[in-house]
Amino acid sequence: MGGKNKQRTKGNVRPSSSGRAAELLARESGSVPGFVGFGISTSNDPGYVPAVHGAEEIDNLVDADFRLVLRKLSKRDTVTKLKAVQEFGAMCQERESDVVRGVLPYWPRIYCKISVDHDRRVREAAQQAFEQLILKVKRNLAPYLKGLMGHWLVAQCDTYSPAASAAAVAFQAAFPLSKQPEALSFCKEEVLNVLQDNLLKETADTLSDPQSVPEEEREAKYMRLLTSSLLALKRLLTVLPQSDCEALAKRLANIIAQGKFWKYSKHKSPQVRGALFELVAALCELTPQLLQAEAARVCSAVLLGIDDSDPVVLPPLWEAVLHVISSIQDCWSHVNVRKGVLPKLWALLAEGGRGLATVLHPNMLPFLSKLPAEVTEPKLHFCTTFFSSITQGLASERALASPSECAAIVYATMECLRFVLLQSVAEGAEQRALQSAGEGAEQRALQSAGEGAEQRALQSALLCQQLLPLIDKALGTPALQRGPLFPQISEMLVSWEKRVTGDEAAAFQRLLTDFWEGLGSLCARRVDCEETEPAALEGIASLLEVMYDPDNPARKQAKGKKAVKICFAEQEGKGEEDGPSAGRPVTEPADGFGKRKPPPPSGHLLELVCQLAELSVVYVCERDSEKHLRFLALLLRAFPRPQVFGVLLGPGHGKVEPDTQLGALAQNPAVRFLLQRVALWLRQDDGKDTDLLVDMVFSALRCCGSNTEQTLVLNRIAMDLKWGVLLQIVQKACANAGHLELCGGWLRDPVLGERLVRLAGELCTVGLEASPSAFSALPGQHSHSWALISLALSQQHNNEPLIGKVYVERIIERLHATLSEAKGMCDAGNMEPLVSFISDVASNFFSSVKGCLLLPAANDLLLTTFQLCAQDPALTHLSDALLQKLKLAYTAGVHSLVTHLGPGVTKGTFLHSAAAWVKRQLLTSILSVQSLQVLVQAVQSLTETLATAQKNGCVLPQFIGCLTPTQEEWFCLRQALPPQWIKRPLLAGRLRACGDCPCMEVWSVRASGKLPAHLCASALLGRIIFIAVPVGEQQEETDTSVHPDLSYTVAEILYALQWCEEMEHCSAMVAEYHQLLQEWNVAENACSPSLAEAGLLNTLFTRSREEGDLWSLTLASYIQKGRPAAAIIKSLYDNVESFYPLSKHTVSTIQVLCPWLATAEREALISLSVADLLNWQERVQDSAHSVWACLAVLNCCLQATTPVEEEILLAVVATVLECRNSREEWFLFSSDLGKASAAELALPVEMMRFLCWLVDHSPTVLCSTHWDFLLCSMLAWLEIASESSGSFWNPWVQQFVCANCELIAKLTEFFAALPAGLAEQLPPELSSEWQEFFVEGVYTLLLPLLVNIPAEFPEPDEQLFPLAVAEAVGEALVHMPVRLLTHNKLPARFVAGQRSSLPDGLQSLLNTLTPLLIFKARPLQLAVYHMLHKVMPLLPESDCERANAKSDDEEEEEPSLSPPAAIMSILTTTEELLESILGSIQVGEFAVVVPLSTEHCCILGYLLAWKLLLTFFKAAPSQLRVQYSLHLRKSRSLHTLLLHLFRLMPENPTLPGQLAEAAGKEPKSFFTESLSLSLRQNEGVQFEVPHLACSVYYCALKDLPAMVRLWWTSQEKRVFSTVDKFTSKYVSGVLSAQEIASVQSSTQTFQSMTVKARSATREVIATYSVDDIFIELVIQLPQNYPLGSISVESGRRVGVAVQQWRNWMLQLSTYLTHQNGSIMEGLSLWKNNVEKRFEGVEDCMICFSVIHGSNYSLPKKACRTCKKKFHSACLYKWFTSSNKSTCPLCRDTFF
Repeated sequence: MGGKNKQRTKGNVRPSSSGRAAELLARESGSVPGFVGFGISTSNDPGYVPAVHGAEEIDNLVDADFRLVLRKLSKRDTVTKLKAVQEFGAMCQERESDVVRGVLPYWPRIYCKISVDHDRRVREAAQQAFEQLILKVKRNLAPYLKGLMGHWLVAQCDTYSPAASAAAVAFQAAFPLSKQPEALSFCKEEVLNVLQDNLLKETADTLSDPQSVPEEEREAKYMRLLTSSLLALKRLLTVLPQSDCEALAKRLANIIAQGKFWKYSKHKSPQVRGALFELVAALCELTPQLLQAEAARVCSAVLLGIDDSDPVVLPPLWEAVLHVISSIQDCWSHVNVRKGVLPKLWALLAEGGRGLATVLHPNMLPFLSKLPAEVTEPKLHFCTTFFSSITQGLASERALASPSECAAIVYATMECLRFVLLQSVAEGAEQRALQSAGEGAEQRALQSAGEGAEQRALQSALLCQQLLPLIDKALGTPALQRGPLFPQISEMLVSWEKRVTGDEAAAFQRLLTDFWEGLGSLCARRVDCEETEPAALEGIASLLEVMYDPDNPARKQAKGKKAVKICFAEQEGKGEEDGPSAGRPVTEPADGFGKRKPPPPSGHLLELVCQLAELSVVYVCERDSEKHLRFLALLLRAFPRPQVFGVLLGPGHGKVEPDTQLGALAQNPAVRFLLQRVALWLRQDDGKDTDLLVDMVFSALRCCGSNTEQTLVLNRIAMDLKWGVLLQIVQKACANAGHLELCGGWLRDPVLGERLVRLAGELCTVGLEASPSAFSALPGQHSHSWALISLALSQQHNNEPLIGKVYVERIIERLHATLSEAKGMCDAGNMEPLVSFISDVASNFFSSVKGCLLLPAANDLLLTTFQLCAQDPALTHLSDALLQKLKLAYTAGVHSLVTHLGPGVTKGTFLHSAAAWVKRQLLTSILSVQSLQVLVQAVQSLTETLATAQKNGCVLPQFIGCLTPTQEEWFCLRQALPPQWIKRPLLAGRLRACGDCPCMEVWSVRASGKLPAHLCASALLGRIIFIAVPVGEQQEETDTSVHPDLSYTVAEILYALQWCEEMEHCSAMVAEYHQLLQEWNVAENACSPSLAEAGLLNTLFTRSREEGDLWSLTLASYIQKGRPAAAIIKSLYDNVESFYPLSKHTVSTIQVLCPWLATAEREALISLSVADLLNWQERVQDSAHSVWACLAVLNCCLQATTPVEEEILLAVVATVLECRNSREEWFLFSSDLGKASAAELALPVEMMRFLCWLVDHSPTVLCSTHWDFLLCSMLAWLEIASESSGSFWNPWVQQFVCANCELIAKLTEFFAALPAGLAEQLPPELSSEWQEFFVEGVYTLLLPLLVNIPAEFPEPDEQLFPLAVAEAVGEALVHMPVRLLTHNKLPARFVAGQRSSLPDGLQSLLNTLTPLLIFKARPLQLAVYHMLHKVMPLLPESDCERANAKSDDEEEEEPSLSPPAAIMSILTTTEELLESILGSIQVGEFAVVVPLSTEHCCILGYLLAWKLLLTFFKAAPSQLRVQYSLHLRKSRSLHTLLLHLFRLMPENPTLPGQLAEAAGKEPKSFFTESLSLSLRQNEGVQFEVPHLACSVYYCALKDLPAMVRLWWTSQEKRVFSTVDKFTSKYVSGVLSAQEIASVQSSTQTFQSMTVKARSATREVIATYSVDDIFIELVIQLPQNYPLGSISVESGRRVGVAVQQWRNWMLQLSTYLTHQNGSIMEGLSLWKNNVEKRFEGVEDCMICFSVIHGSNYSLPKKACRTCKKKFHSACLYKWFTSSNKSTCPLCRDTFF
């Protein structure tokens, strides 16, 4: 057999050795042996699935898949078994029933095993799988029930609830509830066998294999099986019929007779003990005769374990205790009660049930009732011990922390106390009955008297030693006060009072007397003490209140205890007339008294209350005791009786002075106490709790006979009371219906109404006149007054105002007048407290009072509140919190208005007035974005409130209609919009406009700080109109009668949006406004399909045709976003002929529609336009306009790729020539562009566009004459543009220049790359004329024109700056030939002190153009860069001549040479600027640069200058590169650059916008993709600086690797690591691949040396051979190339000494590390060095190299003593570093 972990070969069906043995046995005996596992089965069913081939007749019954699954079930691995069980259940559900039935013979044994598996998941899954099996086989399970039922029943009692539940569900699926007893009865013997084996035979070691199962797992399985078996036996007895239980009696008796069975009562597992006690309780109930035989064992096991406090054991234990003492008659004879039972019980009770009082204590009363006399004797000692123990449990930690625990103890205490007392009284009655019996009366009388005294002593002890101390303890413990103790005491007293009239009247009267005496003494001791805790006094009041009215619904009852089916004995009386049972909770209404009047208090109670009240009033009056005042208020609230008030008055107040206002009412003790004591206390400001005194007022009012008397009393005492006290009276009245009934008449009385009106006037006057210093104290002084006003206005009773309606209206009028006056007072902060108070009052009034807006003053108040919310807080000086209050106020008012009043927005109503005010604000006020936003938010809130509150859909549309301007108003608003919007679409070619040109001042003036009214109206309507017409609402749902102007309004909104989009260099306010509309999704909502169906497109088309200009752009934007079908666009017009005759508006409309028209329609437009163009002379007055319109339409159609015949083009060209000959003034060849009108400038522009299209698409159409006209016109237009550079502020002039430059660029591209075969079709001399004459003429004019732009317009941020001209001229100059750049005709420009070897023309070019690199105009910067980039490779030539002419001086420092001074000066300037911009950012952090900002232009110029410098450096020869790099090192320019680059390069330089499909490929980055520095502002301008920074870093690493490496090694650790990681991850791979590729593709050849490259290993192999010498070097590029050192490894070598070989390898490594060049250049230098060595030139003895590694010089400086030669640079370094002038070799003085 294989190893333990060896994988079995898939498909191996050959049995193992044991399998072959089984096969042999089967063949010999003819049957399969019946031994499987550890146990022996008594059934004939096989316990496994046969796998041998000899039992085909059995094996074929089981499906192959089932067979495999059943085999997996026998595995030990838990996961395998779990998956197998789940798979088995799924297969049972999916397979046919016939297939599943084949498993049944083998299922019982498998189920019996896995149903007791250690893993609970397996057990649960087994039951679920069993359910699926049952559902599939159904009745076919019957033959196998007896083998399954025992373990099935055990599984239903599994300790893991989900497994037990699953087994029960499976049992329910197999047998309905009515059939389950029958099924168990059928298998009862087999079930009992299994349970008996589990309980008596099985052990932990027999259930599981000790050798393979851990001990802990075996024990857990055994305990679980014991618990389940005990519970299963209980379940069996419960379900089986009585006859079957009797039939099993003998076997059950055998089980319970076993000692092992009763040992389970002491088992260490609480689950086992609890299960046993459950079984014992069931046996006591079902088969008591069986337990009677084992009474000794039962009683010992149950009663002696009475102190088991495990939460699992205690409930079944006490159930068993109650059953045992009830069913086993002599149970107490088998245990020692006084030593073995009661002490354990006393300890358990004294500890509060050890956290299980809710379970334990409800059993005390039934337990106590079943105790015989011999157990409880002596009775007094027993009861004292019992009650002392149980009350001691109240002090336990759990009882104090848990209200439910405490309540359970209290319930048990009172129940048992009542039971013992009633039992004692009953025994006394029996004794008296015996006393009156016949013979032996005297002797029985003496005995009876003794026994009666004993009963009285017991009763007295229970009252004095148990009940009263418990009450005293509760008075000091708030937890006990909140519990059920007081209601239980009250219930007990009610029961005693009812029994006073019965047979035991004397006994109960004595009990009552003793109780009240004791309680009175206890309460008096507590009250008559100055140090008494307030909680104790409140407890006394609560106790007395409960005693007086136990059914008071205002008092929150404690939670009802668990119901126990126990009743007191006959002594309680018949029925339940004594009161509610102890365990029944009482439901109470919320009100304290309501209309229910409690019965009069008993004499004892009233006497006690008077006594305590008298004590309390003494402490209040003499010692000013606050706690006694509270106690007195509580007493009076519970006992509003004249007797109590009379006691409070005292003996000194017997005489009453006459009161004319009150009359006879003054004799009422309650009224006298109210006037003489309470009113005096209320007027005093001595810190008394007025809330308590107000409670006394209401208590006194209860003693008045009618509402009239109550009103008189309140008016009498309210005259001198403070407003805060009145507020409390009204608040308590509103909070309680009983109180409101007491003072309702007083609230509606004119006296109070007039006082409130005067109060409101005083408050408003004080608020308006208060100074800023006094205003800070205003809220504290008048808060009660304002609250009183608010409460009086907002509260209603029976839909009537709390006070008189006329007073409500007068108060509202005063508040509105005050708020209107405060609105006009703008002193910052002064009005805020006043407005805050009024807003609170208004909010409560609007939200609480129905129909409040029927009052005109309420409408005015609501409008003023809304106006305050809709105005800018900067003007009103109101805080955000106050504005939120005002918003809530007017929202509540609007909701009330729409909800309670009819619909309609009529004149004079709030909605109409609000709409009119908002419209005036929009059209006439000066609004900022902040002000507009506040206004829109207020109107939006109002609109949303209307939308949610309206019952029908007419209110909101009417309101919006009142807000919307009329058509005339819209027209005036459009005319008032600034015209600067036209510049952007005009220069972009999206709009043909030839209207009046505004003057220069219009273009130079920035937008004002005021938003145009059109924008304000559009923003507001765009925000709220879609609330009335939700997005997506179908047109058929939108009633056009309700929204008649919807499409016109939305069109105006789109117009405003388009104006914002077209505004270039707009103010920050307009930009903020546009951003606001985008956040509100106004454009998306306006383009919804429902509005398109509402005719919006037709409206825009009509407006475009009638007015053109911005309406055309609006139409274009709408079509672009909505993309309507061609049929919808076609429906806008009948045919294209309807556009003719052409006007400037129809031209704009055609330009918009042209891309969406069919090809045939565009061809028709061309035909119609050309026809009109050919007849241009027929129109005398507007012939120029006609030509312009026809050319414009023609150009639009041509731009839309409309096919056109050559004859038509020739006809157009001929017409243009004809116009040239007859109307030359149209072409403006000799005009001043600044004086030309927009219409005059527009015609040449269209001609240029047409000619440009011809050059690009149909150049062969033009003949020689046409070309002459085209080129001459182009040059003439350029000349006139150059002369009119001062007029470039004019957008139409800019359009003229841009069109001309576009024509120049197109011609340059055309002649630069003529397609093959096209030159023959052109005029023969055309190309030469262009190159020889026109090119020089064009660029001689263009270059000065570019330079003049920043001279004429020095401020690029001004609106007048011609950015479009700079862009167009720059794009044309990009094609300028190098020869014209070097021989330019710019004015000479030199800088004083500037050292330069360049020619004058080239130096002037640099000095003129390089300052423009940092000019804040991106097109200008890039145009200059592109021109200088062409010149840079030519500049090193001058330095080469200078270097060659320069002679070597002795002891000269290493020569350094500066790059072009003009470039270096720009770097010096921008370095300082960049330090101020980026200095605060750490190296490695990405600095985000705002596109086109000042910082962006500065950084762009800096990086462009470095790009030029690196281009210059790359073009320089090796000798000059060394000198340039030395200059950069000294100036630290490269050091600064690299630091800035690592602030400008992104952390992840991945190229944005890559498709998801390319995710598997290597992502593109800024290092792999070349940078396109286009002059046009495209969408990627925000990535321009990061990409350019990456490009500069890449070039620096490529062209200056040694300098970058030197900088990198000198950095601190953090920067060093950052640079290394970034370069290795993103740059090294690209550079290495390019370096290897350049070696492979290099055309450079070396004599005697071959170079090869291996890209996979990043290696370069150089092989040098000459004569007999053979050298092979392997150059390995590092992972962080070029930062890391390039390793040079030794290959094969022949004929070279070891020392010389090492020197050469060191030299090559030094060259590659320290020279700024490529590998090929390093190899070339090394080869020259080796060859010089072979030629006999000696090495420099300082650097041990023939050729110097930096300046490539030979050793020339010789020592006169030793004759050795050295490099000049090496000697200089030696002298400066050693501070000596001696020879490095001979140490003699060097001359």
